[in-house]
Amino acid sequence: MKITGMGIGWFFVLLLAGCSSKSDYQLFQTNTKTAGQRVVSDQMIEYRILPQDRLKISLYKNPEQVSAASSMDELGQNVNRDGILVDAAGYIALPLINQVRVAGLTQTQASERIARSYKKYLKNPTVYLEVMNKRVYVLGEVNKAGPVAVDKEKMTLLEALAFAGDMTDSAQRNSVVIITHNTANQMLLRTVDLTNFDSLRFADLMVKPNDIVYVQPNSWKQFKVISTDTTSIFETIGRIASPFVTIKYLTKN
Repeated sequence: MKITGMGIGWFFVLLLAGCSSKSDYQLFQTNTKTAGQRVVSDQMIEYRILPQDRLKISLYKNPEQVSAASSMDELGQNVNRDGILVDAAGYIALPLINQVRVAGLTQTQASERIARSYKKYLKNPTVYLEVMNKRVYVLGEVNKAGPVAVDKEKMTLLEALAFAGDMTDSAQRNSVVIITHNTANQMLLRTVDLTNFDSLRFADLMVKPNDIVYVQPNSWKQFKVISTDTTSIFETIGRIASPFVTIKYLTKN
């Protein structure tokens, strides 16, 4: 009975140690109390092109607008069907105009810059540009974690969770974490309480490409994980000690 009581005592000591102010199981923990007060503005949501983005670029023109310096074979409506990769320096290579820097620009700004460059060869060119690899990443207590494709400038948190198969029964619905970045490439963290309609603000529900949505586990899920890990320690000790106990028992008999 003494051994059993000691085992139970050690179990709860380790369990309480795991349930301290910070958990090794829960991600993105912070001591900053104002982290959840960050409001998202429309300027933050507007996507800006990054190195390693892949762009779909279409150039619209009339055959009569083509100058003598270019040919119909050089310029088609789709510049590259598989998309054009933005290099590490933020440039893309296009027919006739060569290198154009697009990193840091919005899709509209990049389209206008490319169109201005093509005016040397075309009359009133129109450029359509779209980032092909825009994603929001959903982690944690959802049924289908992973990247969610964003086919527009903005997406709501609820849309992202719906594409991720909704939250699991173990999700902490009153503290969904969103990690984003501003134009200065600084990381920002905010939490959203989906259980309180009165506290919801539309701006806080908006997510943009490259944001990370983390649905935290509730206390019971953390308790089960920690208790399982603690139990496994005693099981391991028991398996190691078992042969010695058996040998000692056999030598006595």
